[in-house]
Amino acid sequence: MADLSRRTGARVDLLDAEAVRSAVDEARPEVVYHLAARAHVGRSWHEPGLTLLDNLTMTLHVLEAVRLAAPDATVVAVSSGEVYGPPASLPVDERAGLRPQNPYAVSKAGADLLAGFYADAHGLQVVRPRAFNHAGPGQAPVYAIATFARQVAVGLEAGDDPIRVVTGNPETRRDYTDVRDVVRAYRELAEHGEAGEVYNVCSGRPASASELVGWLGEAAGRDIDHVVDPALVRSHEVLELRGSHAKLSTATGWEPRIPLATTLVDTVAWWREQLAAEA
Repeated sequence: MADLSRRTGARVDLLDAEAVRSAVDEARPEVVYHLAARAHVGRSWHEPGLTLLDNLTMTLHVLEAVRLAAPDATVVAVSSGEVYGPPASLPVDERAGLRPQNPYAVSKAGADLLAGFYADAHGLQVVRPRAFNHAGPGQAPVYAIATFARQVAVGLEAGDDPIRVVTGNPETRRDYTDVRDVVRAYRELAEHGEAGEVYNVCSGRPASASELVGWLGEAAGRDIDHVVDPALVRSHEVLELRGSHAKLSTATGWEPRIPLATTLVDTVAWWREQLAAEA
């Protein structure tokens, strides 16, 4: 489901082509931000068919609806840094080839190429951000920082010391950007991005799961009992993804503003508020 119109508040199933077309026709948007997807890497291994089919189909329906009903709109079709796969060199820039290494990444690579095709073949103003990992308050606990922070918040509420935090591979390194900075990048690209172009949205600051857990412990003022669950360790995983945002910065002036330490503190605080409300 996706909210395509602030004016109408319409909720639309993006797998329903006619519903998407009608919503875009009614809203007549100037900008469409397309982020809807089956977006969890781990789950994509268990549902590869649905991940591939749904993510490509949703993107197709959005692009077709814009082409037919709002051809002058700018479409910010959000892709993923996962499309690059194992990097030949770090940091990865937009000239790197696509070598996706999981079903989710394959689906995003396909959607990314489809968006580029609509810019080339139909002249749509489609901009393609490739977002690396992002985190912050409000994120579901199926993603790394969100689930680590929630575990810390649960431990704090219980008065645990040390606090037990369970992770997958502690050595995988990802490039994290605060979600509030990411949203700002999308808005800048809607205004200043060039049609058909791709732009990495990233901080260029990698962190491992082990480092994140340690920093969360420092932020909470508690020792951490870090437990690696073998069931969460993926056998086929890119060990490090780190991007360059130079192209984005040149085009828009965007730079990441929020330090990772602030993201971690704010995320733990948000989870403590949620736990208190649930109690």
